[in-house]
Amino acid sequence: MRRSKATLFCVVLSYLIGGFNMTFGQWKPAGDKIKTQWADQLDPANVLNEYPRPLMVREQWKNLNGLWDYAITDKGAIAPIDFRGKILVPFAIESSLSGVMEQVGGSKELWYQTSFDIPLDWKGQNVLLHFGAVDWKADVWINDVQIGSHTGGYAPFNFDITPFLRNGKQKLLVKVWDPTDDGPQPRGKQVNKPEGIWYTPVTGIWQTVWLEPVPKKRIRNIKTVPNMDTGTVSITPELEGTSYGDIVEISIFDEGALVSKAKTRAGMEIVLPVKNAKLWSPETPFLYDVEVSLMSDSKEVDRVASYFGMRKIRMKKDAFGIVRMQLNNKDYFQYGPLDQGWWPDGLYTSPTDEALKYDIVKTKELGFNMIRKHVKVEPARWYAHCDRLGILVWQDMPNGDKGPQWQNHDYFSGTEFTRSAESEAIYRSEWKEIMDYLYSVPSIVVWVPFNEAWGQFKTEEIAQWTKSYDPSRLVNAASGGNFYRTGDIVDLHNYPGPAMYLYDAQRVNVLGEYGGIGLAVENHLWKPDNNWGYVKFKNSKETTNQYVEYAEELKKLVKAGFSGAIYTQTTDVEGEVNGFMTYDRKVDKMKVPEVRKVNLEVIDIVSEK
Repeated sequence: MRRSKATLFCVVLSYLIGGFNMTFGQWKPAGDKIKTQWADQLDPANVLNEYPRPLMVREQWKNLNGLWDYAITDKGAIAPIDFRGKILVPFAIESSLSGVMEQVGGSKELWYQTSFDIPLDWKGQNVLLHFGAVDWKADVWINDVQIGSHTGGYAPFNFDITPFLRNGKQKLLVKVWDPTDDGPQPRGKQVNKPEGIWYTPVTGIWQTVWLEPVPKKRIRNIKTVPNMDTGTVSITPELEGTSYGDIVEISIFDEGALVSKAKTRAGMEIVLPVKNAKLWSPETPFLYDVEVSLMSDSKEVDRVASYFGMRKIRMKKDAFGIVRMQLNNKDYFQYGPLDQGWWPDGLYTSPTDEALKYDIVKTKELGFNMIRKHVKVEPARWYAHCDRLGILVWQDMPNGDKGPQWQNHDYFSGTEFTRSAESEAIYRSEWKEIMDYLYSVPSIVVWVPFNEAWGQFKTEEIAQWTKSYDPSRLVNAASGGNFYRTGDIVDLHNYPGPAMYLYDAQRVNVLGEYGGIGLAVENHLWKPDNNWGYVKFKNSKETTNQYVEYAEELKKLVKAGFSGAIYTQTTDVEGEVNGFMTYDRKVDKMKVPEVRKVNLEVIDIVSEK
């Protein structure tokens, strides 16, 4: 009996759909830990599908996030032939949303495998394979050819895979090794045995993996530095494959209207005028749009879109001789939460872009104008949300080295940590890589090379290098760490209430951490029987009252000389229950209107309107 073409089509379609559903039917969140509301919205066929690099946008790209094969082998073993199952990229294998929730450790290696097609309309272009971040050492193969490796868990990297492509399906294999606290690398709060202020390890791919077609002559990066006082912006396109005679053209737009335009020889810095500039601030987060074109033989060979904000951060003595931070040449008190950036379901990775944005929106709702991104680096889209919503960012270096190494600080005679040559080289390399990655982000106004005395070494040298590498921002050499007369900021930590026990008349003085008011909310706890805060209360009213009491104390210290303060913390994190929100973001633990009111009062003490 012959089947009609329609019948055959239905049979084939049913088979394809069935195979698709079988593949994605293998995934579900692992474990029984609490989860955010966004975990329920996660579609394994459409994971974090927003454009991953807002500061340099091209029209064409392809997302490789989704279900990949995975295996765990002994360290040093050959590539596996048989894989254990499916893992949802880009969620770390220890996370619930990976679908695995298994710890790897330094004696093992994690392998990933997937395949992909190159779109037909990319023909004639080079293809870049991008990784948003992989913790920690990644080796990459395309079609069984090892094409490169990368170490560093917090910055993006890419490979030009064009020479290794073949007809049809492309095979991608990735091997990851991450020793967590058994190694000397930066790792933030990750430890193999999480407890207290230390959290679950994050191994492997934890940001978007994607493909991008590019011309042979192309724009690799854009570096922007605004100068409010001269009414100009410096833009330096970093290029690849160009020849003498190639030209770069840059145009600046204000909501579609041309503001400024200039051309220069490829590889040169361009300084463009921005007349009557609209300034960027948390109150008015205006961003100018930028188009950068690369011309060769009078033809455009590459074009990218970007943006920048006209803002200035500096320190200056006020009428009372107190060194204040200034934003756009006005005294501006910076006040915000310590933001760890952890998720109960995704660990380092938010379930969705909406979730990533949510914490920033909530921070502004609470009346804050700043976030301290604590010993973690975020995906590029997080910083873009800060730029567009209007929030200042203090960016920490995610410190590390073997063991916790959280030394007790001594502001006057503390001993610096002695790192191995390997550890020191890794720190320097990764700190520079992180700064390069974030150099053009308008919202970042302070670099923090060290937190407390954790791995703090050669403080003066590191602070001076950081300042010379980026003189447009302030440097907080060691937040709550051993005190040296270096950098721009003296940063005190005190728990639970605010206190000022050290003062430097030549530097900005800030309270880099305080608070930690704890409230355990039943059914919203990562560890129901083992949680803590610096002080703990029984209900929202008590917690809010204590917060307001601390804020009233802080007001006096602002008048006495503090120019910034950071409250611990945005959300609960694992066993810590001292957040404004529960770890799953489902409960506001304090009364938001009361918190907002007193926060704005603290900011208004010295901020000029």
